[in-house]
This record gives sequence, C-alpha cells and structure tokens, in this order.
Amino acid sequence: MVIHRKKRVIPDGLWIKCEGCSGLIYRKAMVERFYVCPECDYHFRISAWERIRITLDEGSFQEFWPDMEPVDPLDFKGYKEKVQTEQKRTGLKDAALVGTGTIHNRKIVFGATDSNFIMGSMGSVVGEKITRASALARERRLPLVIISGSGGGARMHEGMFSLMQMAKTSAALFSLREANGIFISVLTDPTMGGVMASYASLGDIIVAEPGALIGFAGPRVIEQTIKKTLPEGFQTAEFLLEHGFLDMIVSRQDMRRELSRLIDFMIGPPEGAETEVASGAKQTPNVTTQETMSASGGLSTEEDSGKDQNETMED
Repeated sequence: MVIHRKKRVIPDGLWIKCEGCSGLIYRKAMVERFYVCPECDYHFRISAWERIRITLDEGSFQEFWPDMEPVDPLDFKGYKEKVQTEQKRTGLKDAALVGTGTIHNRKIVFGATDSNFIMGSMGSVVGEKITRASALARERRLPLVIISGSGGGARMHEGMFSLMQMAKTSAALFSLREANGIFISVLTDPTMGGVMASYASLGDIIVAEPGALIGFAGPRVIEQTIKKTLPEGFQTAEFLLEHGFLDMIVSRQDMRRELSRLIDFMIGPPEGAETEVASGAKQTPNVTTQETMSASGGLSTEEDSGKDQNETMED
C-alpha cells in the first residue's frame, strides 16, 4: 500500500533573507523588532509611513499638505510617467511626509523622507514640505524632528528647481534657530547627495541608525575622482561618529525613547510628565556616542577598523 502525503505549502514571504548576515529571518520576528535582524542587528530600509508608526504615539500623526505633488517644469522626458508610476506603487504623492504628532505625549513637528519614491530624491515638493515644516515648528514653538532616508540627492528631472531646495531648506532652518527652536536630524540608510548637503546635516543634534550609509557622492564616485582606495567603513554611521560628524548612533528599537529623552533634555519635560528617571525605570538603550566608542577602544563592530581609518586619514 502506498501512502501519499499532502505536500505542505509554505506561503510566500514567510521568510526573508538578511542583507547583513545573509541568514534567513522569520518575517514576523523581524517586524516585531521594527525591521531589524535579530541575528546581526542589520537595519532594513522602511517606508515613511512605517517610520511614523514606530516613532510617534499611535494615532497622533496629522499630515499637513497631503495633496502637494510635483509638476514637470522642464518637460523632462518620461518624468510625468515616472512620477505617476511611483505614486501608484508607493501610495505617496512624493518622497516626503510632514505633519504634527506626539512622542510620549510631547507634541512635535515631524517629517520623514521615503527612499522608495525615486530614491527619496529632493525635488520641489520635498523641499517645500521641509521648509513649511520648519516654519510650522517656528510658529507653534514646537520641536522639529526629521528622519531622512534619501539616496537620490537633488532630483535631476526638475533641474534648478530641485537644486534651489538645498538653499531654501537651509534658510528655513536658520530662521528656526534664530527663533530658538530645536531641530533633531535623524539619518538613516541611505542619506546622500543634496539632502545630506543641506537640511539633514543642520540639526542641533544629529542622530543616525547603525550601519547607515551617509555622505554626498557615493564611494565609487569618490574613488574614481581621487584615484585612491577609501578606508574600510567609509561613509558609514560608525565612521562618521568616530570622526565627529554625528552626535550619537541609536538603534531603531530605542529611537522613540531616545528622541523623547533628547527633547526633554533640551526644553524640559512637559508639565506633569513622569520621566524615566523619576519613575525608577532602568532601561539601557542601544546608544553609541563618541565617549562610549573611546571607552571601548573604537568601533564595536570592527575593533581594528578605527585605527586603520585614522592612519589612512593622516596619510
């Protein structure tokens, strides 16, 4: 007698391959860890809406200017079609979401760019939304937090209209600073090009996620230009922290709590709020600063890379 067993079908998407350690991860476990690999701590790229979900208090986000979408001032071939395709694919009008929300009941102005929409490149809409968010924070005297995930730089399809957003967003943040407002810039993988060369690098405090690629031009372009091999780990968050460009590196699971702590430190906790210290909480967030790196003798992930990088910089 022959017994035929029914073949078990594994649903698609149940497992995902980690880009950091190449291991197979149970998708549900990864989602529970905010899209961070449980084995190697690799931080997957996530959408702007997902950023809002894991960073702000549930249901607190109110989007501003949701109907703003790009035009084609140069009649750039294929640009209109590309924008329409991206809008259908991502559900976004453009690469940025801005509005107000709360973190631990503290109201803030919040923005996030999405690398899924034309690599998060900054065109006229992204620049205008960041500028308006800065003005809103100034007018309402609220902290401004922007999480950048832009690997495309300025959007070439819009020419000068795109390039001018660098100056416009920088000027808006200067006005915010003149009004004694605070701006926390969070850099994620990737933050490159015109975004990094403008508002993303102008935070009163600059935070990054572990392993994020951060810079202006890509490593390959730099090597071809200077005809030299770049140091190992060049343009990673860890390298930039060691060389003084960042204030701290914060794991995604701890980002919400750490942003709340930074805001409380800069402007004081809300009236009647119970802080973690007062409540006796003894949580140790996954935060790396220059002091902790110095105490541990360099980069925690690559013990010898910091020494090699310093020697290369001196050469």
